[in-house]
Amino acid sequence: MAETDGHGWPARLTYAEECAMKNPPRLASRGLRFPAAVGLSLAIMSLNGPVFAAGGTTAVRLPDGCRFPESVTSDANRTLFVSSIADGGVLKVAADGAVTSQFLKPGENGTRSTFGLLADPKRGVLWVASNDATALGVKGPTDTEGAWIKAFDVGTGVMKTSVRLPGAKALANDMALGGDGSLYVTNTFAPQILRLKPGAKEFEVFVENPVLAKGLDGIAIGGDGNLYVNTFMGGELFRIAMNQGVAGEVTQLETTRPLKFPDGLRTFKDGFLMVEGSGALSRVTVSGNAAKIEPIHQFAGPTGVTVAGDKIWVAEGQLGLMSKPVEAGSEAPSFHLRSMDAP
Repeated sequence: MAETDGHGWPARLTYAEECAMKNPPRLASRGLRFPAAVGLSLAIMSLNGPVFAAGGTTAVRLPDGCRFPESVTSDANRTLFVSSIADGGVLKVAADGAVTSQFLKPGENGTRSTFGLLADPKRGVLWVASNDATALGVKGPTDTEGAWIKAFDVGTGVMKTSVRLPGAKALANDMALGGDGSLYVTNTFAPQILRLKPGAKEFEVFVENPVLAKGLDGIAIGGDGNLYVNTFMGGELFRIAMNQGVAGEVTQLETTRPLKFPDGLRTFKDGFLMVEGSGALSRVTVSGNAAKIEPIHQFAGPTGVTVAGDKIWVAEGQLGLMSKPVEAGSEAPSFHLRSMDAP
């Protein structure tokens, strides 16, 4: 086996491991462990979610410059914002889905591949996660290094904040806002949840725990005031107790069914909405240390979810297609936002 780094992941792959990377199922059977970036790449490669038009939904086809959307969020006016891992930038979509415009051009203000998005109505800004995703096989529109969180004025598009995530291994994935305006960010490449307090110029580590090492992704604050996160590779759901801004116990919740590549997570009524790369949009209700997962609808490789008025909008990122080049004579995949009535 390869030498390990400080987190127990191999610092350098052996020749046998590099060869085995071409067969993700074989890796799982051998129990090999890899750096977070490699593990995430393999998880994406192994996605085999359904690719179909979800019946009973309204569809908005995204333009060719918004391939592999990773996140969708909405503001108080029900305007939608969509990110793109492959192309970068942020697309702006009207509430009825009929009008699209470029809110943030690809590569603008030092951005690269765009991941998580979060509208912040109190401050009137859009938070954007921008990453160097070359470790995932995605070049992006610029050569900007590192993982960044940036805030842009929703009305003017002017950048208000730009803060780099600390550490050599960082990928800013998803975000949640606390009642005091603090921004919480999942770091997919480390078992960390970072916090940016209002007015702060640097992130602080809010939680770092090895149980969170399997690709932190979705994050939301529940009605109980606690923080909830999932892991894309591990298929896990965790609660992090919060007491007056201080992190407490990290608890893995028992789910009523296995989770398959859980991704976007948003607060909804008395629980959450969650999408999984395998196709499901589900309602999540937590009771004690258990989480009830109730299916709502199936989509094509969903990555993000938001609630705008009485509608649920889902971004179909289809990340499993990122590692599959388009064959000569065949059509490139199309990408959509889809909406349905909230239950």
